[in-house]
Amino acid sequence: MSNHLIIFIKNSELGKVKTRISKSMGDVKALDIYGHLLLKTHDLAVQLNVLRHLYYDAKINVSDQWSNQKFYKYLQEGLSLGDRMQNAFNNIFSKAQSNDVTKVIIIGSDCPYLKSQHIESALEALDLSDIVIGPTFDGGYYLLGMKNFNPEIFRGINWSTDVVYAQTIQAIQQNGLSYLNLQTLNDIDTEKDWIEYQSTLIA
Repeated sequence: MSNHLIIFIKNSELGKVKTRISKSMGDVKALDIYGHLLLKTHDLAVQLNVLRHLYYDAKINVSDQWSNQKFYKYLQEGLSLGDRMQNAFNNIFSKAQSNDVTKVIIIGSDCPYLKSQHIESALEALDLSDIVIGPTFDGGYYLLGMKNFNPEIFRGINWSTDVVYAQTIQAIQQNGLSYLNLQTLNDIDTEKDWIEYQSTLIA
């Protein structure tokens, strides 16, 4: 059995990350916040007993904090987020041995509430269902996992809207697949999200 974790990140460039936060807090603060989120995601990933696949949005960086020994590195390919995720899943499943039970999970770098227990629960859920999904309170999802390549669940989705989760569930059901939900979590997209997250660190 092989367990794989795909991580989608953006290259850390001023003015190109956390753009909704930068509108109210400025580009420098937005970049600083994204750096914190990347570090949280990195520290989570290295705890896990999985094969780690890091996908950059613009260019592969071989000399950053993500060790070349611990992470396989790729470039995201596709126009929409759905295309890019579909291509990443296809890439990992195509590398798997045909007689191997393969579980593949994808996460982003926007959810600092994500813990190793959530990943472990997701892998366990795939023993019981075709798909596992971690919803966010804003109508999206912070995690998606599958044990067979199911590209149809990325089609017909209005990405970056509050109906992503609902439309994904609809696609799962229409294709006769089973699914399990993880705990609903917040991700960090706005200044309000960041302030709420900061309050949890103080509490």
